[in-house]
Amino acid sequence: MRFVHTADWHIGRMLYGKKRYAEFSQFLAWLVEKLELVKADVLLVPGDVFDTRTPSNYAQQLYYEFLIKVSQSCVQHVVITSGNHDSPSFLDAPKSVLRALNVHIVGLAGDIENELIELKNDDGEVAALIAAVPYLRDKDIRTVEAGESLADKDSKIVAGIRNHYQQLADMAMKRRQELARDVPIIAMGHLFASEGKVGDGVRDLYVGNLGSITADTFDPCFDYVALGHLHISQKVGGEDRIRYSGSPIPMGYGEAGQTKELIVIDYADEAIAITAEEIPCFQELVRIKGDLDELLEQIQTLHATGSRAWVEVNYTGTEVRSDLRNRIYKAAEDTNLEIMQVKSKASYMTLRNHQPATMELLEELTEIDVFERCLDAYEVPEEEQGELISTYKEVLADYHQADHQAE
Repeated sequence: MRFVHTADWHIGRMLYGKKRYAEFSQFLAWLVEKLELVKADVLLVPGDVFDTRTPSNYAQQLYYEFLIKVSQSCVQHVVITSGNHDSPSFLDAPKSVLRALNVHIVGLAGDIENELIELKNDDGEVAALIAAVPYLRDKDIRTVEAGESLADKDSKIVAGIRNHYQQLADMAMKRRQELARDVPIIAMGHLFASEGKVGDGVRDLYVGNLGSITADTFDPCFDYVALGHLHISQKVGGEDRIRYSGSPIPMGYGEAGQTKELIVIDYADEAIAITAEEIPCFQELVRIKGDLDELLEQIQTLHATGSRAWVEVNYTGTEVRSDLRNRIYKAAEDTNLEIMQVKSKASYMTLRNHQPATMELLEELTEIDVFERCLDAYEVPEEEQGELISTYKEVLADYHQADHQAE
């Protein structure tokens, strides 16, 4: 059997307020062609299908049209699990209808037996076992006790994740023994691996590094583990069989220039062969830095190459220039470049020294950044800020883990 692993699509994600539907549409069209080209049997998508829990109508349209096209291709089964950006109940809502297209959805982590999916071939025989684990929230894997420390919480989360996967491993092994023949066992998950390379737009699953797992979380019976959450394609613990596919398009300028990949897994004669396939760049993102003269020169160089990049400009000169934005946008006129944002450290420092912190652009700040600005504004002593920030992170984690569309 041939499996294809891709994750973290984040359909609907914007960049500095600009919609990116063209990129998502191009990627999904390319993916349909790629699945046909490699003659894939199964598509695995472990989470973050959408960027928000309330995706737009157009984001949903792209998703459902893609699933219809895949159902008409060589692909026999699609398995999709929820990520921390997805609404589990939203993904689950049409699962009965999608099942008719051999699309298997696991949004909510409820009855663990529902997470072991049997994929059947055209003869009705079980061809693969998939431990399709959605994003596991605190309430799914641990009990809360009064007075527990962060270390206690961390150990419970890690233990809960390990136990969850081990239960599925035991169930899958038992089922394979009942079948009395060799079938691949594949695990899926949306979680954070310790020491993993993160990328842009990744929201902490838990507070800080709580809940981070290691390669030994996954029983050796799993022939392959398809992971989502981290946007950079990578192995976990150096193990070839445990991988993040990464996101298919750069989610921000921190991922600009990265090679994006999907993973092709071949299973035959109890052996696994794994290859990474490069995903083309559908919209170039370029970050340029320097003083004004250097920035203008870089813009002209990009124009000379025929670039159609979306450009983030970072002015690093020490002089505050009131004409900075005008000069930058003027230089980009009559080119195919689009200036997405102009940042000036010199202007920021001047504002910070003479104006309230609210003069910063809110879109450039994280939720934690805003909270820290509030602590500074109310002159909260530095020695007290650490505990307050930790508590605020816990509140944020609880909010982001709630499925607001459940009812």
